[in-house]
Amino acid sequence: MDADPIRVLVVDDQDLVRSGFKMILNTYEGIEVVGEARNGARAVEEAQRLRPDVVLMDIRMPEMSGIEACRAITANPLLSKTRVLVLTTFDIDEYVYDALGAGASGFLLKDADPDDIAAAIRVVAAGDALIQPSVMRRLVETFVAARPRAGWGTAEAAEKRRRACASLTDREREILMLVARGLSNDEIAEELFISPATVKTHLARIMAKTDAHDRAQLVVFAYETGLVTPAGR
Repeated sequence: MDADPIRVLVVDDQDLVRSGFKMILNTYEGIEVVGEARNGARAVEEAQRLRPDVVLMDIRMPEMSGIEACRAITANPLLSKTRVLVLTTFDIDEYVYDALGAGASGFLLKDADPDDIAAAIRVVAAGDALIQPSVMRRLVETFVAARPRAGWGTAEAAEKRRRACASLTDREREILMLVARGLSNDEIAEELFISPATVKTHLARIMAKTDAHDRAQLVVFAYETGLVTPAGR
């Protein structure tokens, strides 16, 4: 039996952009565009109605930005299996970091090749971060160096992160720090003399305790809580 297609919601304030993505993505086997939205508020509504696997999200939109919509979607327990892939016309900048902090699983430039976009959707739908772990680490280091941990959200959010960090076992904390350094599961297994399957089990527990969807959010969490610090600090 063939696997169900990856269901995608396309969000952009430009009609032609949405139509273009829909036309292109529907030509790829295993991917189906199930809905569109022209702003963040509508994206949240459509995500709740359609329960897509992946939301292809623009950042700059009227009524509600893509960052706000991303935060609303990833915080909704009913959408725990929905991943957000952010589209931007900008290269590495504050919007990318804000998107990751809001729970996005990665980002793409709008001028990416169709094959790259389709591949990114498949990667994110599988529960992985779009950005390579080592690249993610460099991005977050740059961001955290410019934004102190005290600036990460409300006092309530900071306390929630503190409790989540305190709930980690020594082994889980050790593995999280290696993830933040950019190591893959196999590299972590080699470093700690355990099996990759054991690493995967630990990662599942860490994600459950930290409410992280993927490795990208684990890296952000590690820096937010001070488990790891940017180089040179």
